[in-house]
Amino acid sequence: MKVKNKLKPNAMAMAGFLIGDTKSSIRMVNLLKFRKKASYEDGRETDLTGEEAYKIYAKDVSTIYLPKVGGKIIFSGRVSRLLIGEVEDLWDMVAIAEYPNKKAMLKMISDKGYRESEKHRSAGLEGQLNIETMF
Repeated sequence: MKVKNKLKPNAMAMAGFLIGDTKSSIRMVNLLKFRKKASYEDGRETDLTGEEAYKIYAKDVSTIYLPKVGGKIIFSGRVSRLLIGEVEDLWDMVAIAEYPNKKAMLKMISDKGYRESEKHRSAGLEGQLNIETMF
């Protein structure tokens, strides 16, 4: 299995997101890899680490944007080690977000305020895997 961390989904992934069941709850499993130093797209100088920049985004998402669409953080924690399997480099953190349905997630990521907070996510992350699960 080849693994590639990314910052954004590609067009094909987004197009497929609304195919099938759009009414059931989903949980998105996020495997996060932070930059050593935050890097903002607008070129601003910062002393923030990638994790510190990401935490600005995470606070906004968990306290404002997820509740706005009926979602919530189920779990968030640092990765300590890998018990089964092998990867070249471990992720730094795992977070699981729950949404009432796929449309709620799309509504959240389309929110103007969310998009503003997202600059901290991009500055902080080297990449991630975002895995959709249904229950």
